[in-house]
Amino acid sequence: MFHFLVCSQRTLGVRLGIRRPCSSYGEEGHVAAVKTHEDSITQLKMEGATAKNIGFGRLHRIGKKRHSGGEKVTRGSKRAVCQLVLERFDQQYGEELGDSWASVRSVLLDPASWQHGVLLNRFAAATDAERALLSQGFSTLLPRREGPEGDSRPLPSEADLAPPPPPLQCYIHPRPTRFPSPAHRAGQLKPYYLLNAASLLPVLALQVGDGEKVLDLCAAPGGKALAVMQCATPAFLCCNEPDSHRRERLAKTLESFLPRWMSSRVLVSAQDGRSFGQSEVGKYDKVLVDAPCSNDRSWLFSSADQQMEQRFKERSRLPRLQVQLLRSALSAVRPGGAVVYSTCTMSSTENFAVVEAVLRDCPEAEPEDLQEEIALPLSTHFSFRVGGQVTHPQPLQPQSVRASSRDHKLGILVLPQPRKTWGPMFVSRLRKRKNK
Repeated sequence: MFHFLVCSQRTLGVRLGIRRPCSSYGEEGHVAAVKTHEDSITQLKMEGATAKNIGFGRLHRIGKKRHSGGEKVTRGSKRAVCQLVLERFDQQYGEELGDSWASVRSVLLDPASWQHGVLLNRFAAATDAERALLSQGFSTLLPRREGPEGDSRPLPSEADLAPPPPPLQCYIHPRPTRFPSPAHRAGQLKPYYLLNAASLLPVLALQVGDGEKVLDLCAAPGGKALAVMQCATPAFLCCNEPDSHRRERLAKTLESFLPRWMSSRVLVSAQDGRSFGQSEVGKYDKVLVDAPCSNDRSWLFSSADQQMEQRFKERSRLPRLQVQLLRSALSAVRPGGAVVYSTCTMSSTENFAVVEAVLRDCPEAEPEDLQEEIALPLSTHFSFRVGGQVTHPQPLQPQSVRASSRDHKLGILVLPQPRKTWGPMFVSRLRKRKNK
């Protein structure tokens, strides 16, 4: 079992359609949408799927629900689109994204076109899964490092405290091919985790090294924490989640993928993220803030039109919460350490504007350019918007993103595009200056 550090808090329950618990962060957190990027089971259920475990030899077929009433049903998909949200998106993103919004819109309205990633678990025997992925046309997102005997790697053990891990082993497919959910087998760790591949970018930006102390400030349901453990062996990983229901789900995820001997390095806490930094000043080398946000994919398919006006008002309060969380993270990280801020929305007020607001208030924070580190190397798989400027689906060219280094340092945004349907995912990295 993983250790729990439970702090006193008010628990008012979890509303449908939120990404983070409303009880944890007050009204500002109400509209935060369900975290489908990291929880493929939830995503598949939203699409009408049944959570059956099937063999590697055949793909998971997704049953489509029938919808009735006055909602619009998109062509090629049985999922109902909330017309009020679509109209709001047309207004907001038509202005913010310009000509790129038309192609982004077409992808968001067509769930059948969405691609899916598979993250292998280095702590489990995943050879069969890897063979099945290769046989079905999946390929690795990141380059592999081959050992002296090719693919054969011993599983990490408590005795050796885990050998140097390989790069994140995420497999992707050029088409919207779904891999089956991993079967639950008593006494065995799950061999892989299903996810939107763009959700790995914040973990790559965090650059976690062996022996570092890491904080995942908004950790549930646990996908990014799992990814951290796949690419490094930190001395300590604190996974914070103030809501009891989501925290229970987080713990179950960790127990399903991490061996028991890792429990001494992984702690699940229940603090309010806004005040976490005040109680843990300068304790961590790296901090991830995968913040509550208006999840565009989920919000577009919300079915309760009568609640939308209230949700629009609540959505406008989200940036305040996000600023508070990012400030808290900067307090928790040591001088010289790094904080990564991420969301799964395209809203500039929840992304670039939040980073700018924190930089104005926190002179010790300095933004770092992720263009050459992440956007350029991965532009063959993702379509990026860098520093507020939209780039087209073709690979980025260095000379096309040199105009304003300050803007580029504010962050990068993955935009869903045809044949590159990953995202949305915003990523920004701030470095806390060392004391002079």
